[in-house]
Amino acid sequence: MGINWQRKAVGKLLVLLAAVLILGITSCGKTNPDLPKSSNNSTSALTEVKTISEVSPPAGIQKLRQALEIYQPQVSILDPKPDQVFQDTYISVRLQVKDLPIFKDANLGLGPHLQVFLDNQPYKTVYDTSQPLAIADLEPGTHTLRVFASRPWEESFKNEGAFAQTTFHVFTKTQDNNPDRTLPQLTYNQPQDTYGAEPIILDFYLTNAPLHQVAQEKAQDEILDWKIRATVNGETFAIDQWQPIYLKGFKPGKNWVQLEFIDEQGNLVKNAFNNTVRLINYQPLGQDSLSKLVRGELTAAETRGIVDRTYKPETPKPTPTPEPETPKVVEQIPVTEPKPTPTPKPKPTPALETPIVNPSPAVPETPVAKPSQEQKIAPEAEPIPVTEPKPTTTELIVPPTISEPENQPKSEQKVEN
Repeated sequence: MGINWQRKAVGKLLVLLAAVLILGITSCGKTNPDLPKSSNNSTSALTEVKTISEVSPPAGIQKLRQALEIYQPQVSILDPKPDQVFQDTYISVRLQVKDLPIFKDANLGLGPHLQVFLDNQPYKTVYDTSQPLAIADLEPGTHTLRVFASRPWEESFKNEGAFAQTTFHVFTKTQDNNPDRTLPQLTYNQPQDTYGAEPIILDFYLTNAPLHQVAQEKAQDEILDWKIRATVNGETFAIDQWQPIYLKGFKPGKNWVQLEFIDEQGNLVKNAFNNTVRLINYQPLGQDSLSKLVRGELTAAETRGIVDRTYKPETPKPTPTPEPETPKVVEQIPVTEPKPTPTPKPKPTPALETPIVNPSPAVPETPVAKPSQEQKIAPEAEPIPVTEPKPTTTELIVPPTISEPENQPKSEQKVEN
């Protein structure tokens, strides 16, 4: 009875140990359960994100980016010197950049520039290195300056030499803000501050981070691969390429973004600045130049000046404004009513003297032609010249009238010759 009880107890113990071993093996196979899988490209890592998603860079930025590919900026910090100790809370920073013209376009307020980070604070923008940058009210202890060259839309140059860093001290040295220069280091760049349009750039700078192809050549070497773990409003994804990405899905108002430098096992690489959080403010329909550029509301001619300081847009020829037509004044010619031409009175035909002629046979009387009715001139019509008819002289032979006097003898009634 006792032996059987012991055998049963041992059997149950073996079963329990087997279950623990299986559970342990299963749990060891999971390296980072909260990190989406990544196949060496940031796009696949974002497929499981519900709200935030990656999109292509704005078309206007892609075109402008090509104009700056010819530059390989070389940035230097002239002051302060490495490990310099200041006995004041005020310092003067002198910077130098070669192979990149930095300037601010007068019209849009954008241009290539330097971004200066004091410790892990938001950066300051520098467009002119001829004047020193003053930093005041420094806390006692150790501080680090980081500087890199940036494109007008806040994307960092990533060539060798585009980044510079120095560590100095105010009054005394401390362990704060003092990164290990032998370890990989992350510099958070974007997003930060306020944005007025989507997509929003996510950008960073890496120091002492090996290339993926070098880290993956030998699985047993000491070179560890890396990833950037990004979290936006609680949604996490991994980035394994050192390049900017553009995101959309931000909510209006306050949003938070966190970037962490992790190794291939998903563990945070402990170094100063390798875990940074920024609060940003997204206000859609912003009217600043960058927001208009992202939305594509600026033409290529309008934005060319932010990547080329010598560019001068062609001055459009003014279109002549047509003068208003002056109504033509028609000269009023007074209309004079024609005065009626007085009808000429026919001249009286002179009376013909009746000649005394010898009696002859009677000749019928020829009527005198009178002007016809058609020859009369109407007072309203245009006067028609009337040719006065010449009087026709008709010789009339008037027979003498012989009257016999009463009571006269017939012998006296003879006509005298």
